[in-house]
Amino acid sequence: MSEPAFFPLPTPLTLDEVAALSGARLARPGAQDALRLTGVGTLADAGPSELAFLDQSRYLATLGTARAGAIITSEKFAGEVPEAIAVLVSPRPASAFVAVTRQLFPQALRPQPVFGHTGIAPGAFIHPTASLEAGVTVDPGAVIGPGAEVGAGSVICANAVVGAGVRIGRDSTIGSGVSLSHALVGNRVIVHAGARIGQDGFGYQPGPGGHLKVPQIGRVVLQDDVEIGAGSTIDRGALRDTVIGEGTKIDNLVQIAHNVVIGRHCIIVSQTGISGSTTLGDFVMLGGQVGVVGHCTIGDGAQIAASSNVKGDVPPGVRWGGSPAKPVREWFREMTTLKKLAESRARSGAATPGEEE
Repeated sequence: MSEPAFFPLPTPLTLDEVAALSGARLARPGAQDALRLTGVGTLADAGPSELAFLDQSRYLATLGTARAGAIITSEKFAGEVPEAIAVLVSPRPASAFVAVTRQLFPQALRPQPVFGHTGIAPGAFIHPTASLEAGVTVDPGAVIGPGAEVGAGSVICANAVVGAGVRIGRDSTIGSGVSLSHALVGNRVIVHAGARIGQDGFGYQPGPGGHLKVPQIGRVVLQDDVEIGAGSTIDRGALRDTVIGEGTKIDNLVQIAHNVVIGRHCIIVSQTGISGSTTLGDFVMLGGQVGVVGHCTIGDGAQIAASSNVKGDVPPGVRWGGSPAKPVREWFREMTTLKKLAESRARSGAATPGEEE
């Protein structure tokens, strides 16, 4: 990996410590006992003091030139690792690798204060009626409005704006340039740089004289352990709250409209747009660039493929894709049929629709 100049050098770990952290088993006890791991890397790039992992057969060829000090892999591939490299065996190599990486680089888990300090930095603007618990860090240029509350251990990064009455729980991080209004934020929430939370939703009543703006008097509720990516926007509700459920992770550049309710532990990938008053159940996954129309429900555990458009309710536990979205098998059959039809017409010399002059 590249030199981790932006993060403090980690405390080296022994193989026994790596095994304990990851739940992996040392495949060759006693070998490489003196090894100390100081970093992580890819299978192709990791050096002699770094840890890598292998969980897919397509990377087996890389083992021939691997220089890693240790590799976490599955029982299936453990015998393929060269003798010079320490082997740790896990049923879930990627998860085990992440556990070790989190220990080595804990500061990479959430945005850090730009000033590298603790407490209130010079140049921060905090209203006299705002309430900050002990251990809050506020960067220069940050603004905390009247009546706002910030819990212990939370970080407000440079030029973030925390609006009047906003409540932020403990050990949360509000990234640089975030605007946060009309919102209740739980514990251990991360909002990355430039996100916009709590602005009014897009609501207008059309009429012969123009479009009458509808007051948006709801809130945004971010429950515990939610993460919001850079540049994403979450509008406050019109008459009910916009809610992001516990443990849900939202990528960069996602738009969530007013009155949307998202369940627990969902994954929403970048450039997705969710229209107003839509409800997502728990553990829903939306691929990149998914569009969801308003006032529909996506059931628990449903998965929607990237670039799909959802125009109605989706049952729980299904995998849908396409535009409009439908069960993936049906979608694949349609794509295969269209491909065969196009190939058949090409062979016959017939023009495809849209090609006629």
